[in-house]
Amino acid sequence: MQINDDVWVTVRYRLFDVQGEPLEAGERELTFLQGGYGAVFPLIEEALAGQTVGFRTTVHLEPEDGFGDYDADLVRLAPRADFPDELEVGMTFEGVPGARDDVEDDGLYTVTDFTDEAVVLDGNHPLAGMALRFQLEVIDVREATQAEIEREREVAGGYDDPDLAEALAARRDARRLEAHADDADDADEDDADDDDAGEDATSGGGGPGRRLH
Repeated sequence: MQINDDVWVTVRYRLFDVQGEPLEAGERELTFLQGGYGAVFPLIEEALAGQTVGFRTTVHLEPEDGFGDYDADLVRLAPRADFPDELEVGMTFEGVPGARDDVEDDGLYTVTDFTDEAVVLDGNHPLAGMALRFQLEVIDVREATQAEIEREREVAGGYDDPDLAEALAARRDARRLEAHADDADDADEDDADDDDAGEDATSGGGGPGRRLH
């Protein structure tokens, strides 16, 4: 079955920067409805159109084709007192805590640094400003039901409503941020596994190697 509009596609992918360094821990899988519903970048859909299970390709995305250019104006400084006592780098907030009520800003901000007096927040996506390289393999293709298509159209239709479009974009960004944080956690766990493996090898045992998810 070929990949056309209104067809479910499952891909296995890895994400790299332009130097070939991996940006995520191992492989990931993604299932999406082909046809411009906003689940994947348009250039990825274009590369997969007309293909079948087993197809492999690499898609290069410039910042404007991916998570956008880095915007220095989205870096904010806020008083430490406006944040929870338990604060860590990498935590995300919807809007800037403590901002004036007359300032509308419900974007997602990530804590990048903090002191006893102030917190640095970055409203850019972690991969903003980066050229990316996706290695993709199609592992499943199936026809969508009419109910599934209508559901996806209803979600995608929110882009005609500016307020709903902003809310949907924020939700997608939140998921991407969570996935990015999960990858960092996986990488830390894998590093720990590698350390254990090294200890086992030194002692003559057989330790686990790095996992590819």
